[in-house]
Amino acid sequence: MNLKDLKYLVALADTGHFGKAAERTFVSQPTLSAQLKKLEEFLGVKLVERQPKNVQLTDVGKQVVVRARRMLNESEEIIALARHNTDPFAGKLKMALIPTIGPYLLPRVMPKFRKALPALSLMLYEYQTEPLLKRLRDGEIDLGIMALPAEQDGVESRKLYVEDFTVALPNNHPLAAKSSIKIQDLKGQTLLLLEDGHCLRDQALEVCSRVDVREHEDFRGTSLETLRQMVVAGLGITLLPELAVESPFGSQRGLTVRRFTKPAPSRTVGAVWRKSSTRAAAVAAVCDVIDRVMAGKF
Repeated sequence: MNLKDLKYLVALADTGHFGKAAERTFVSQPTLSAQLKKLEEFLGVKLVERQPKNVQLTDVGKQVVVRARRMLNESEEIIALARHNTDPFAGKLKMALIPTIGPYLLPRVMPKFRKALPALSLMLYEYQTEPLLKRLRDGEIDLGIMALPAEQDGVESRKLYVEDFTVALPNNHPLAAKSSIKIQDLKGQTLLLLEDGHCLRDQALEVCSRVDVREHEDFRGTSLETLRQMVVAGLGITLLPELAVESPFGSQRGLTVRRFTKPAPSRTVGAVWRKSSTRAAAVAAVCDVIDRVMAGKF
């Protein structure tokens, strides 16, 4: 048994298809199939159920995959440890951001990363909160940028910045005449929210739980940009984080944005990484750049 065979098995588990697994691991399909058969012979168990147009792992195969992922991640950690012992700020760093942060934060910080950390190559991903944390714990990513707090099981976190929420309204909405809005002003309004799985949905519900606000049951957005369009169409109002308002879409025609009176409801954005990570120095450097950019010091 070797790591390459385990990579083939994990690729098959991820794709559910011999051809796609072969493409992912850069070998021919016959080679991948033959190596998996050898792995089965070595272990003395059947790992894969082979049926026409239907590939499934056996129960023991699924258990082996869980351990194989762990072994592969550990092997990558060993390689990373060796490579970055000489230069911790070089190589690749896999960073994931939640969808309500990534499109608005990255344009601000990416030029600064290239300036401050020229040898560090950031591989960027976008996941909702729970998938992000799972991939972080599984070793598939090195760093996550999300709304805090985060579940602390095996995970370290660091606060990066706080951003206020704002209210997005159609131009002809009565509240658009106000220079700022109190939470009590939202009473009786129809609130447009993101679909389940977005932490911003839960945060908006928490803000509006103090007053009688109705959620629009027939519409749930998949992104903040979708919510903007729904507001412009007159379907309701929504809450937007400050960075999303300052994006190029923030001044969209037909949309009025108003800030809350102080103290405004807000969210804390931070970084999360594994306690066991070998990339702690690079993670800290990336966090320092974001910290300085958001504080106006870079």
